[in-house]
Amino acid sequence: MVFTTKILLSLTKSRLAISVVFSALAGYILAADEFNFVNIFLLLVGGYCIVGASNSFNQIIEKDKDSMMDRTKNRPLPKNQISTSRAFWISVFLTLVGLLCLYLINYKTVFFAALSVFLYTCVYTPLKPITPLSVFIGAIPGAIPFMLGWVAATNQFGIEPGTLFMIQFFWQFPHFWSLGWMLDDDYKKAGFIMLPTGNRDKKTALQIILYTLWLIIISVFPATGLTGLLMISLESAIVILVLGLIMLFMGINLYNGMNIASAKRLFMYTIFYLTSVQLIYIIDKFI
Repeated sequence: MVFTTKILLSLTKSRLAISVVFSALAGYILAADEFNFVNIFLLLVGGYCIVGASNSFNQIIEKDKDSMMDRTKNRPLPKNQISTSRAFWISVFLTLVGLLCLYLINYKTVFFAALSVFLYTCVYTPLKPITPLSVFIGAIPGAIPFMLGWVAATNQFGIEPGTLFMIQFFWQFPHFWSLGWMLDDDYKKAGFIMLPTGNRDKKTALQIILYTLWLIIISVFPATGLTGLLMISLESAIVILVLGLIMLFMGINLYNGMNIASAKRLFMYTIFYLTSVQLIYIIDKFI
């Protein structure tokens, strides 16, 4: 077996890891009065390593199930492009490097990072074939990166990083349930229960709508001035509200249409929404 960069990128799910690191960077920019470029470098490297390690551990645990799914059957472990033992030690190495980098920033940052790895690997992943509640558990480590950047910049946890956490927490549900809707048949081949009711039905679509409403509310809430140092202008809140209403409309379309095409459009839009909200928050800070 020849270990290549391509295998490493696949093990760490590089595109997902980069998007997560961007969330952490956005949180840092929002919090920092002055940029410490050494800490930014440590946050980017440490963040990628932590996310990459979580993804790699996940693939080790789900190796046999991944081989059953069209979406994942060509990953390095099911294809025997890398041994399980080598993938494990790579995961351990990435975890240690990531924790060390974040420890050098401050204690709170490394604590939340360690919590993220634990929940994703030891709780979320084992629960996936057992209960749809796994998505709620998975939403916790999934929501940590945005707030992690704030904590890295300030060494403080309060209403501001808590709000950033809640934005990305509620975002997880329309994002992952629309993905689960698209890939429900594939997930069921491996015994995964990803949708809240276990099926593509009206109740699942309704929950997507309800969580989207909560996402819209928390995304514009900093305009009230009740979230400490995290504030956005009324103009930015209106733009974010419009973006949220578009997502809500897509959720309603899924409820009415009950089809994979509507779920796919919603899934793609959720990615655009989160990135757009983070950029709007950053731009609003500097104008």
